[in-house]
Amino acid sequence: MSTVTLAQASTIVDTALKKGRETNCAPLTVAVLDAGGHLVAFKREDKSGLLRFDIAFGKAWGALGMGFGSRTLAARAAKTPQFFTMLAAASGGRIVTNPGGVLIRSAAGDIVGAVGISGDTSDRDEACAIAGIEAAGLKADPGQDANCASESHPSPLGKVFCER
Repeated sequence: MSTVTLAQASTIVDTALKKGRETNCAPLTVAVLDAGGHLVAFKREDKSGLLRFDIAFGKAWGALGMGFGSRTLAARAAKTPQFFTMLAAASGGRIVTNPGGVLIRSAAGDIVGAVGISGDTSDRDEACAIAGIEAAGLKADPGQDANCASESHPSPLGKVFCER
């Protein structure tokens, strides 16, 4: 199984934080996990809140655990809250279903890790994650939002999600 490298993870974190500063995001926390759910790289900006690491890690870990970006998790959680209540219990509360957990895919489309970001709105967190993943030469898979999916905005993997 291939996995995200430390060099790639470092690029992802640094680029995501740079994007956050360029777009005037609130202080961000960024966690990059490998395909097995292990932390590879992490940074927390000054004044980022106390729970931000847990939220960022939970977004990435949940995306890996379910096999799709946390945008899809959020859409599904809204439709099947009882299942996601049970999923939260089964995962020991480690899963966070808000957008901002983005799968990292290789050029072949294999999952090699995930990025979770917390600090600003979920959409802005996600945009920073995508920027970091793309800067590392990998493919970002944020998942799909059923409320705004359209064929006019396909992802590089053929999925559809909201335009950012």
